[in-house]
Amino acid sequence: MEQSFSDRLLAWYDQHRRTLPWRATGDAVADPYHVWLSEIMLQQTTVATVRAYFEKFTALWPTVQALADAPLDDVLTAWAGLGYYARARNLHKCAVEIAHHRQGVFPRDEVDLLTLPGVGAYTAAAIAAIAFDQRAVVVDGNVERVISRWYALEDPLPKARPAVKRLTDRVTPAARNSDFPQAMMDLGSGICTPRSPSCLLCPIAEGCQAMEQGRAAAFPKKAPKKPKPTRFGLAYWIENEQGDVLLTRRPDTGLLGGMMEVPGTEWGEVWPDATPSELQGRMIPGEIEHTFTHFHLRVRVVVVPAPAIDQAVRVIEAKKKGATWAPSKNLDQFALPTIMKKIARHALENK
Repeated sequence: MEQSFSDRLLAWYDQHRRTLPWRATGDAVADPYHVWLSEIMLQQTTVATVRAYFEKFTALWPTVQALADAPLDDVLTAWAGLGYYARARNLHKCAVEIAHHRQGVFPRDEVDLLTLPGVGAYTAAAIAAIAFDQRAVVVDGNVERVISRWYALEDPLPKARPAVKRLTDRVTPAARNSDFPQAMMDLGSGICTPRSPSCLLCPIAEGCQAMEQGRAAAFPKKAPKKPKPTRFGLAYWIENEQGDVLLTRRPDTGLLGGMMEVPGTEWGEVWPDATPSELQGRMIPGEIEHTFTHFHLRVRVVVVPAPAIDQAVRVIEAKKKGATWAPSKNLDQFALPTIMKKIARHALENK
């Protein structure tokens, strides 16, 4: 049955494979740089979103050497809006490792790939299989869904993940190692979708236990999510007479690490004091809302008036690093994450 699974899936893939900018076409050999770059970008991000970023990155830095030689801040700026910014820092660190310490050559096996910055078990398996045609058990969210349905796994995720990997290993063939994981991803993306799966069009419908039970959409089972807490903070909009805005840099580690920011308070469980003695200003009506992986954020913006700017700058430079003046008309040239772009937009529209 497992052999039939892979045979039917690969036959379908030969006819219906997606055309993606990082995929090799025809008899071409996959470019490890493209595979690695796309897999890092695709972590918890949709193909539709990644496509434009991948094309931008490969236009700016067509080789791993070029990416390694780029300033980190340029990489962070190009990454802005893609989220999970630790990926961008590790991307650059990994490029430096490959270009400067491995003669520009990516390792071929999973064990060695796992030693690279930012490369975890899934990414190592995907690179080994897709770029180097090594047999590897590649399990992403699409594969979890396909396998959970085919075997009607009653245990919820994430508890079921060891079983999913074991069963994926069972259906993974000994040949066409590059094609099989991509076929599984395409099936999950286009046919075995999270809601309303197209079971009548599925090449592996025969033998799918969830479909036979009439419960395909009920899988994979998922443990209840914990409610996300809400945090609150203030952002200080400090703009001089020339139209330049004061930005600072966030710490290299932690949330939004290394990115530029509109300076502000820490994000806490309650609203901070709106007008601390050392930072006077006018509160702009309205709030900015943003959702991170583990919490919701609400931010209010305080505009510091001209007479108080010098004092505000001294206070912020004493607390924050990387303070710099940025032209308000050219903020897109700085490594501002989405939340900071929202803050800037709110301030510029309402100051």
